[in-house]
Amino acid sequence: MMPEDYLPRRVASLQPSITITMRDLGVLHRLAACTKYCLEACPEIADLGCAIIEDSWTADAAEILAAKPDLVIASVPYRMEALAEIMKCGVPFLGFAPKSLRDVYTDIATIARTLGEPERGAALIVRIQAGIEAVRERVAGADRPLVYCEEWGNPLIFSQRWVAEMVEASGGRFLGEPGKQTTAEEILAAEPDIMIAAWCGAGDRVPLEKTIARRGWENTKAAKAGRVYCVQDEFLNTPASNLLDGLRALAAAIHPELFGDAVGLRRLTFRA
Repeated sequence: MMPEDYLPRRVASLQPSITITMRDLGVLHRLAACTKYCLEACPEIADLGCAIIEDSWTADAAEILAAKPDLVIASVPYRMEALAEIMKCGVPFLGFAPKSLRDVYTDIATIARTLGEPERGAALIVRIQAGIEAVRERVAGADRPLVYCEEWGNPLIFSQRWVAEMVEASGGRFLGEPGKQTTAEEILAAEPDIMIAAWCGAGDRVPLEKTIARRGWENTKAAKAGRVYCVQDEFLNTPASNLLDGLRALAAAIHPELFGDAVGLRRLTFRA
């Protein structure tokens, strides 16, 4: 374990995934600054009195420096201009860009080691893995419907690889190439059994009915069956322990006969 004298004491977190992981590691008291999105994900931050700053998409060097951190931790999404602002600070910086569940676990382990909590980090990873395996075991032998997961609606972008892995663990087949753009016509031609939207930054406010109508998807198999859903944004797009909430939402959408309803899952009310 790292000697106490060398552990970061004031951390600036530029994404909710970092803040959630710090909470799970029991080191939220070291948070010197975070984003407004972190506050939404971890309401308990309000009692810490830490500074609210821009995230790793819109980072501002002056704001970061004003918080006097001894470590800045950021994660996707980035912009080159924001990265330049972070580097301008001259403060030690950890930057993550996970794509798969394995990457998420590695990032958690790295944060845990850096903050002097490797055992808690290992336990957190085991907890997430166990949650995923429990769902995988429950859907073993069940039908595997084709699932379209959308991270953004204009342009249409498939969800990330870790979401694809969770769809597979939940008993579905992920449509498309994770993280890549697609078109309404391509999705229409693929005729997925289930459609799921989790737009970055949209919370649970994806306008499903308007979106389906605008794209001409009213007569798709998924729309006719009422199997079009919105999943709470941070449950699928924030690579931290709250992916377990996303997993439960996916499982409920894909196999409602096995899992029933789930928090953060909203179903299409439109009927063709």
